[in-house]
Amino acid sequence: MREVLVALLLVIGAPALAQELPPGRAAELERLVLQDCGSCHGMTLKGGLGPDIRAETLAGTQPDGLVAIILDGVPGTAMPPWRPLLRDEEAAWIAGYLLDGGNE
Repeated sequence: MREVLVALLLVIGAPALAQELPPGRAAELERLVLQDCGSCHGMTLKGGLGPDIRAETLAGTQPDGLVAIILDGVPGTAMPPWRPLLRDEEAAWIAGYLLDGGNE
C-alpha cells in the first residue's frame, strides 16, 4: 500500500516538477543573475557585499537550500527575499544555473 501511495504522489507531483520556463525567460533570469545578483555578489560573482556565488564556491550546496535563500533571503544581511518577484521554478533555475557555473 505504501508503494502505491508513493507512486501516486510522484505522478501527481510530476507536472509541477516538469514545468519549463516560458521562451526567453532563461535569458532574462541569466541577466538578473549577472546584473541584480552581481550588484552585491560582484559582477563576476566572486563576492562583494555578498559572498562568492560561483559554482566552485557553492560546490556541495543543496539546490533546495539555495532556492530557499533566493526566495526568502537571509535575515540580518543584505540578501533580500526574491519571492515577490520570482516563482519557485525560476528560483530553482537560478540555483541550477549557479551550481552549474552558468551552463544551465
